Amino acid sequence: SGSYKLEGLEVADLSDDDLAEIRATRLGFVFQSFNLLPRTTVLRNVMLPLIYSDIPAKERELRAWKALRSVGLPEEYYEHKSNELSGGQVQRVAIARALVNDPAVIFADEPTGNLDSATSEMVLNTFKSMQERGKTIVLITHDPETAFWADRVVHIRDGRLLTDEQEKEFVRQHAAQSATVGHAAAGAHDARSAQTAPGAHAAPGAHAATGGGAL
Repeated sequence: SGSYKLEGLEVADLSDDDLAEIRATRLGFVFQSFNLLPRTTVLRNVMLPLIYSDIPAKERELRAWKALRSVGLPEEYYEHKSNELSGGQVQRVAIARALVNDPAVIFADEPTGNLDSATSEMVLNTFKSMQERGKTIVLITHDPETAFWADRVVHIRDGRLLTDEQEKEFVRQHAAQSATVGHAAAGAHDARSAQTAPGAHAAPGAHAATGGGAL
């Protein structure tokens, strides 16, 4: 139950055709597994969302080119097939495809899940620059480091979105659990060190230093 408005429109009151139009023109989607056509060029992959529109072919190509430029992919890759690119490049193509219709909101489902840390940072910087240009990014992740990039973080528990009050309580409990686990891990490390390192007991403050490092 509740009300969901997109750009001032009450979505529950729209027809199926209107909803399809919104999905095609006002929402963009970025997937963890990219979902590009592997034997199709980068430029044509980005043009795909425009195929069923009445936009002329030349205009579709121009929009795709602009979207690729906006995510920082060099022009020499535009005629490459998507299966010839690196993981980070492929994800940039997927982001450009989500941008080509100039959507109001972009939904990104674990967009860094298949990427290494350096490539993930590059992709997140791309999202940040899009946000600075006025786009709304809804990013789903299980990675706390990725969530740290967001202006606001909300949690879904058992299929329900937490309220602000529930969110605060969740964060408080999570912090308390993390601190408890950290203390336990430090204590276990101290015990192993004392048992296996002859003379460890002779080093004043060694236990405190070890505990401090673990915390």
